[in-house]
Amino acid sequence: MFNFRCIQKLLQYIKFFIFLIIENTFCLFSLRKKYFAGEIVLITGSANGIGRLVALKLAPLGVTLVLWDIDDEGNKETSRLAQQNGANRVFVYHCDCSKREEVYEQADKVRKEVGDVTILINNAGILIGKKFCDLTDEDFEKTFRINFFSQVWVKFLYRQIFWCENHSGGIYLKNSAGNGDVKDLDWGNIYYGASKAAIITMMEAINSELYHGGKRGIKTTIICPYFISTTLSKGFKSARPCLLSVYDPEYAASRIVDAIKKEKFYLIMPPAVYLLGLKIFLPRKAVLFFESYVKFPESMEEAFGQKKKD
Repeated sequence: MFNFRCIQKLLQYIKFFIFLIIENTFCLFSLRKKYFAGEIVLITGSANGIGRLVALKLAPLGVTLVLWDIDDEGNKETSRLAQQNGANRVFVYHCDCSKREEVYEQADKVRKEVGDVTILINNAGILIGKKFCDLTDEDFEKTFRINFFSQVWVKFLYRQIFWCENHSGGIYLKNSAGNGDVKDLDWGNIYYGASKAAIITMMEAINSELYHGGKRGIKTTIICPYFISTTLSKGFKSARPCLLSVYDPEYAASRIVDAIKKEKFYLIMPPAVYLLGLKIFLPRKAVLFFESYVKFPESMEEAFGQKKKD
């Protein structure tokens, strides 16, 4: 009897698991959409690229924008464009998110001048674009300070607000190429991929802790695209765009905002990247063959090898 009940329970979990996969993959059921009016949104790395475009997409939705970046001129331009797009309240701060003391100092200013942040979009990041043998200790430290530890400092700082108030907004995380199931496609960007994989592991653990701790009003979203045509990956061209396309920044920003609206946990682009999730079931040579087929090493060498020469 005990074994029968265990098997019955297991089958129920498997059915529910299959249902969730079908729902998430094919969107059979429309997800409810979050309303942003009145939210205070902090975006790191907002001076250009996806950070700026996400800010512009959110601008007409009734949010208060808080923009953090080390590029003051670029950040001011983002503020100007956001106000043109309908944002009523935009606050600009110079902040190097890789420096913990600076993050805490600017966050204190934000709380006094703007209020408590209710949506956090961690976007700041760098991509050095060197092969493993060419990387230095400084490259490693810089990559992890900006790509990983900057997000740690910001999350640590705001966890008290989110955790204690169980805010219905959430912690929203935006990542670039080289993370999630894409981390296998990081030939020539090993430290970058490692830093992004660390973020995803941390976010998944945070989500589990929130869920099992009853803090289900806090939502987390992890964005895992392939490459987006921004200054970070400028020059990269996909040899197999039908499978792994390089995304237009405007389109990518729209997808990101839509994923936050629908409170999705993962946004993985393009759909072909889901295939890499099967790599644990495949021989390693099959994964390497796929990389060769899409000519990823050649594309990386053409884009970032040229930068090194320059």
